[in-house]
Parts: sequence; C-alpha cells; structure tokens
Amino acid sequence: MKKSFSLTVPNKKPDRQVEAVKHDIKKYIARERRKALTPGVDFWDFDCKFGADSNKAEVIHVAEINKKIDEIVIEKAESFYIEIIAKPGVRLKRTAKVQNKDLDDDSADD
Repeated sequence: MKKSFSLTVPNKKPDRQVEAVKHDIKKYIARERRKALTPGVDFWDFDCKFGADSNKAEVIHVAEINKKIDEIVIEKAESFYIEIIAKPGVRLKRTAKVQNKDLDDDSADD
C-alpha cells in the first residue's frame, strides 16, 4: 500500500475521518497477514514509511502507525502519506547465552 490519505473530507467530521483511515490501514495489514506463507517463512513482516508526503516519508515500525497518525492530527495537517510493504519474516532462534541470561533474570525476581 502506497497511499496519501486526506484527513479533511467535506461531509465527515474530522474525528470520524481519522478513525476511518486507521480502520482502512488496519484492514490492509490484516488482509496481508492472512495470505499464505511460503515454505521457510514464519510470518509476514512490514516495511513502513510515514510522512507528510512521499518525499518526506521516514521509516517507522508497524506498531507506530496509529501514534504517527495521532501526531499528524495534533499538527492539524490536512493529509499524510503512508507506505506499507509486506515482506516475509523468519524468527531467529535465541542463542544459548541469551536464553541463560533470561533465565537468570527471571530467577532473580523470585
């Protein structure tokens, strides 16, 4: 998805338009995650960019999308650009050293 969203629509209240945009983005991500995984792939990962327009877009994490939309609403911008590209992701196994450290940290809490 490479799209510019307008936050000002003549026949909608601004809060409703923001929620509609967030819903469209959430729906797109859910649709991409439902696609069949190829062999050797554990999950769908996403490359995301967000900005006032495509030239000013910065790389963000998929979990930061709603926060960035809220920030742009506070700035009273009329539109924003978002780019979300699905890519295959593979989970990396933890090394034994990291696992032992995590276990030591957990036992210290007891």
